[in-house]
Amino acid sequence: MSGTADLVTAQTVTYQLEVSDVAKRFGQTQALDTVSVGIVRGEVHALVGENGAGKSTLGKVIAGMYQPDSGAVILDGTPVERWNPTVAQQRGVAMIAQELALVPDLTVAQNVFLGVESQRLGVLQRNLHTRFAALTDEVGFHLDPNAKVRSLRIADQQKVEILRAIARDAKVIVMDEPTSSLTAQEMTQLEALMRLLANQGRSIIYVSHFLDSVLNVADRITVMRDGRRITTVAASSTSKQQLVTQMLGRELERAFPDRAPGPSAETSAVLEVEHLGTDTGVADISFAVRPGEIVGLLGLVGSGRTECARAVFGVDPVRAGSVTFAGQPWTGTSPRASIAAGLTLVSEDRHKDGLVLQRSVQENLALASLSRRQRGGVVQRRTERQLAMDLAKSLELRPLNLDLPVSWFSGGNQQKALLGKSLATNPKVVILDEPTRGVDVGAKRKIYDLIVELAASGVGVLLISSEHEEIMELAHRGYLISEGRTLREIVPSTTTIDEVLYELFHVDAADAPTALTPNESTDSVKESE
Repeated sequence: MSGTADLVTAQTVTYQLEVSDVAKRFGQTQALDTVSVGIVRGEVHALVGENGAGKSTLGKVIAGMYQPDSGAVILDGTPVERWNPTVAQQRGVAMIAQELALVPDLTVAQNVFLGVESQRLGVLQRNLHTRFAALTDEVGFHLDPNAKVRSLRIADQQKVEILRAIARDAKVIVMDEPTSSLTAQEMTQLEALMRLLANQGRSIIYVSHFLDSVLNVADRITVMRDGRRITTVAASSTSKQQLVTQMLGRELERAFPDRAPGPSAETSAVLEVEHLGTDTGVADISFAVRPGEIVGLLGLVGSGRTECARAVFGVDPVRAGSVTFAGQPWTGTSPRASIAAGLTLVSEDRHKDGLVLQRSVQENLALASLSRRQRGGVVQRRTERQLAMDLAKSLELRPLNLDLPVSWFSGGNQQKALLGKSLATNPKVVILDEPTRGVDVGAKRKIYDLIVELAASGVGVLLISSEHEEIMELAHRGYLISEGRTLREIVPSTTTIDEVLYELFHVDAADAPTALTPNESTDSVKESE
């Protein structure tokens, strides 16, 4: 195979799947540039690189979702023709896409077996639920088969996608960022599942920004940059630092910027939440955010952090407690009113709640602030374009083409567009819910810098992240959240991640201390300072 002679050494290998000199262009963007990679039967093969490097595009070519402009896809030694997702699945190639593609009004079991309802899984199964139980026992993901997919949190929807691929008995499985919404324990389960599937003779193509996970589970790793394959190495012969350097084409000195100076403890809060309760899983959450302060909510997936953010922003109704924003009661408002007043939310689900995928980057960046750029009901396009270009440049959006549909961009660049959309509203407080989900290490640093810059400019930042290190390295203060309740406040600069995780995993809600009010937590900060 052209270009892949250096991929393996010491023996002649028969590849289960190959891509040979594959190229793919979208408009003026060369997404793949004569890429050649070979996948060995029974291996976990990771693809790593910055957002826009071509990883997901390559995965979609392999799975038949994109047709290459040139080059070949070779399966079991035979070049494939008329490749599409249906034919690929029939040939044993399946893809778990980064952006989930489930039917929200069908149940979990119906989604898992959609299109293969009559297929047998090793032994005779007479009904959907029996087959589903057998599959989940094998995998270790336990979900309610009768639950509607739309009712599931993103992490559980991701599990449904994984189960769906396995239910089709795929021989080659492309997993594009399957761990982006999973807890540490669920990630460990998924890694064990990958090894199990590989030991069964299946090939796993693992696209991920979590380099620790890649090094832990992969047999070989292909590094991509700017649509090209840079190198393919054995996981056992490389390190995280080496991978980062190869991905970026330069060394990344530090993952996080210096913590910005925070406001004094005497500064009045711009956002104050007291004993908040909702019908969506929030029982008693209290916290406060001052101007120019980064405050983190630390909790496990399902702890109620996202539900709290949605209620504060006005998406879901508040049933108990109070919200005060800029000195005014803020309970029972709407997202439109919140944005107009200077309170904005960057949702964890950029496709469902954040972006209009078929519209241009320019339109998406300006969407939340149209009222500020219209005259007599007519949008001032020149002003809108200048705003969008300034934001795109500051966020280092790639490619820098405002006219492309946002769906054409990589997940990380879509995330940048989502952030830019919120920044265009000139907010007083920004709620960031998983702002680096699906984002590579280089783009993460850009987002971290942006968060610090926002705080330095006087904007209050409420940061929600399942990567606890992000909060511990960026936030001035943090609150531990468990089962919809505030446990206590912490000062990240004087607290370890181990201490946080121990409390989150071991605390019994019945023994938890009474939820703090923002005033009580402020006193604790004064004492620590």
